[in-house]
Amino acid sequence: MSERKVLNKYYPPDFDPAKIPKLKLPKDRQYVVRLMAPFNMRCKTCGEYIYKGKKFNARKETVQNEVYLGLPIFRFYIKCTRCLAEITFKTDPENTDYTMEHGATRNFQAEKLLEEEEKRIQKEREEEELNNPMKVLENRTKDSKLEMEVLENLQELKELNQRQANVDFEAMLQQYKEYEEEQKRREQEEDEQEMKAMLEQAQNRRLLADSDSDEEPAKPGTKPAGKARPTDVLQEVSRAQSLGHPLLLLPGSRAAALGSALFLPSLLPVTHEQLRKRAPGALGRKETGING
Repeated sequence: MSERKVLNKYYPPDFDPAKIPKLKLPKDRQYVVRLMAPFNMRCKTCGEYIYKGKKFNARKETVQNEVYLGLPIFRFYIKCTRCLAEITFKTDPENTDYTMEHGATRNFQAEKLLEEEEKRIQKEREEEELNNPMKVLENRTKDSKLEMEVLENLQELKELNQRQANVDFEAMLQQYKEYEEEQKRREQEEDEQEMKAMLEQAQNRRLLADSDSDEEPAKPGTKPAGKARPTDVLQEVSRAQSLGHPLLLLPGSRAAALGSALFLPSLLPVTHEQLRKRAPGALGRKETGING
């Protein structure tokens, strides 16, 4: 049974790879590749900013007659995202960077300019030393002086580190940990003392309340006062009528509290009869005076 995914191909016995015709392609052939902008740039046509890392579908070609140490140089063609103007840049293997050709300007980069300035100063110094031996001596004197200053600064840093090395950081951390533990222990003891004091105060209050209740015993024969009933007033009225006494409605009596106005019409004749029996002359004079 044959394999589902064939990895090995069959070569006949009379196969000769030299007889296979080679595909002849032009040297300046362009390929479509996907790349990201290698640096920040600004389009010269519309002024659009194109930031580093923006992706493009670019055309790639090999630059003719330009080689650096046997390494080919490639050119890339991209289009502006706003006006679709063509922008080209190529590789720079000498500086491991890219160089802008046309269509845009590269934005300011301080690091790149600093490196270029350092290289320029070094090149100028080498040219001066090549033709002027006195300049070589001056540069050597400056270098030795600078080296002495660097050594002095390094020695100062070493002394400073030695001073700091004398401090035992482990002992300091241990001391700080012990201090924290002692502080926590003190706080715990203070909390326990406060709790004990509060419990003692509560117990003393309870004992005082119990002693007060023991000193005041309940009076014998006293019955708890029950709730007032509406029929109690009727019983008082009937008891007063049976005894023959006038009903006096005192402010603190039950009849006054429950509303004595309901019982006045039925009680008035009883009081008038009793008054006639006791003082008939006075009552007659009062009635005649009222009628007159």
